Amino acid sequence: MSKDLFNINRIKSALDQYIGDKITSDFDLNKDLSPVKPKLRDAAVLIPIIIRPDGLNIILTKRSNNLQHHPGQIAFPGGKVDGLDNSLIDTALREAHEEIGLMQKNVEILGLLPKHETITNFKVTPVVGLVDSSYQPRIEPGEVEEIFEVPFTSITNSKNFQINYRVWGKHKRGYYSMPYGPYYIWGATARIMRMFCDILDEFNETK
Repeated sequence: MSKDLFNINRIKSALDQYIGDKITSDFDLNKDLSPVKPKLRDAAVLIPIIIRPDGLNIILTKRSNNLQHHPGQIAFPGGKVDGLDNSLIDTALREAHEEIGLMQKNVEILGLLPKHETITNFKVTPVVGLVDSSYQPRIEPGEVEEIFEVPFTSITNSKNFQINYRVWGKHKRGYYSMPYGPYYIWGATARIMRMFCDILDEFNETK
């Protein structure tokens, strides 16, 4: 794929062109272990893209070790739907403000990715947004341990994704991962990144 893919117009074009209801899942690599689905709780995450002098970056967080769900993991800012949220976009923006101090007025929504179902019984809608370059990170210490950025080119190269295996509950389970420097991005976050990568590949083929 050509390097000129990595601009906002082409990202937005790919998201606009994508039409489908394909849902990804933490069980994508473990179909034989997929349980009967319980009632899933709606949630949303923001995939914050920011323009830097050397290109586009994605803002990620390292979650607090004190959280009930996915403690210590690398994640997009986000969380479950609140009764006052008018939409899943509202949920993603509210959570981003709470967790990393990102004001809604400083985000331009570029589009949505397909939903992702997690092993913790959430149905997550990823919302892709362009963040104003003036944004200054502010950590919510009860939820976030660290805020950092990853080059957008890292997640749009399918060769950077790995499939690893661990034993959970006496079963060997596969999961996606994408190591980056000292950070180990895996599970739902890596799966959503891979989904994003696949959509960009599909609608931005080099002519």
